[in-house]
Amino acid sequence: MTDAQSAAAPAAAPSPGTGTGTGTEADAEFSLALVEEAAKKSGLIWVRGTGGDAPERALWHIWHEGAAHVVGDGSGEQPLPGLTAGGTADITVRSKDKGGRLVSWRASVTELAPRSEAWESAVAELKSKRLNAADTEGLPELWAGSCRVLRLAPVSVAGALPDGSLAVPPAATPVTTRRPVPAALPRLLLRRRRRD
Repeated sequence: MTDAQSAAAPAAAPSPGTGTGTGTEADAEFSLALVEEAAKKSGLIWVRGTGGDAPERALWHIWHEGAAHVVGDGSGEQPLPGLTAGGTADITVRSKDKGGRLVSWRASVTELAPRSEAWESAVAELKSKRLNAADTEGLPELWAGSCRVLRLAPVSVAGALPDGSLAVPPAATPVTTRRPVPAALPRLLLRRRRRD
């Protein structure tokens, strides 16, 4: 191939799983398998909707039929800021035992229509994993009326994790401690430890 032909030749398309252009189909399959295994084993995923200035939030989820599913935005449920149907979200899955990032991926966001077949299937799984619900049998009715059930399907996997910690200060809140800690509290705690 001459220099003119190589300059005119199109660049290789990125691998669908890695987004870097250097992987093979096997690498893409491995990346998607890593996403699935990490999401199945983790109780929480960190999600940032790509629309607006939505913060990254920890959301409980289930892995069902090749995607993460979350429920929220209703009474007593987790908020889902920045997650809009037809949009995308950046998701990070952390290790359950060490807390470090395992994999980051981009997902397409789809809102499941209440009472559709996909919604019923996802809600059956979500209901079984929902902790601390007062009425688990009434959850599907509550979710159909006031919540959104979202499907977060993997689109691409981040090729390399960032070097930094990505730690951010806590979000501003009006909740504060009313009074300073009593001066005697450290001595009381120390005395209690000595007795034990």
